[in-house]
Amino acid sequence: MPDTNHVIDLNSDLGEGFGPWRLAPDDELMPLISSANIACGFHAGDPRIIEHTVQQAKRHGVGIGAHPGYPDRVGFGRRTMTATPDEVRTDVLYQVGAIAAFCKVAGAELQHVKAHGALYNLAVHDAATAEAIAIAVKQFDRDLLFFVLPGSELEAAGESAGLRLAREAFADRGYLADGSLVPRSRPDAVITDHDLVVKRMIRLVTDGVVETVDGTDLRLNADTICLHSDTPSALDIATALRQGFDAVGIAVRPVGAGWS
Repeated sequence: MPDTNHVIDLNSDLGEGFGPWRLAPDDELMPLISSANIACGFHAGDPRIIEHTVQQAKRHGVGIGAHPGYPDRVGFGRRTMTATPDEVRTDVLYQVGAIAAFCKVAGAELQHVKAHGALYNLAVHDAATAEAIAIAVKQFDRDLLFFVLPGSELEAAGESAGLRLAREAFADRGYLADGSLVPRSRPDAVITDHDLVVKRMIRLVTDGVVETVDGTDLRLNADTICLHSDTPSALDIATALRQGFDAVGIAVRPVGAGWS
């Protein structure tokens, strides 16, 4: 990837609702981000929400991504499910195809794939699951960007499959010393103080370092930063991030734009 010292992608998980119910202020967040991970209907989302989110992303010049997860609406895809690698592969392929269909109708391009929730977390450590996701992406379109956690099995699987990787950091999540995210069961898993988020992310982009929950510095090579739309005050955090980045000359652009 190009040098990201002063350029970064800001992504968020959107379209995570059903019918009239919405989880997050998607329409308000869309102009503040540069890439959208759109729920594919398994853990959240429905056809009308997918279509609306794709259209909004195109309108604002936001890179469009598929956000496949486990078929677990009740648990919002945050519960690990027993699935064979081939089941994971076909489930991911099915979900990516759903987003791609609405992209085709809207005249928009599908930019990337990022696994959701428990599927992502398992694939970070489980090589078979990571490989299944990477194979599905490769089978659908090997030119798609594959969002991965640096140093994870997801990254290794993506490299093995010959995919273009976008290494991801998290604005609103705590880090452990090994580079993994603090489990959501812990009280320090989610960071809601927008001033602290901005300070941490500016340091990440400019110095390639983020502080872990035990106070040590963790070096990260990140191409994209995720802000979860369901984090309390996500809209305030996104606004503060954009203002903070602008103040120090960090440009925010879709990761698929090439940053040239």
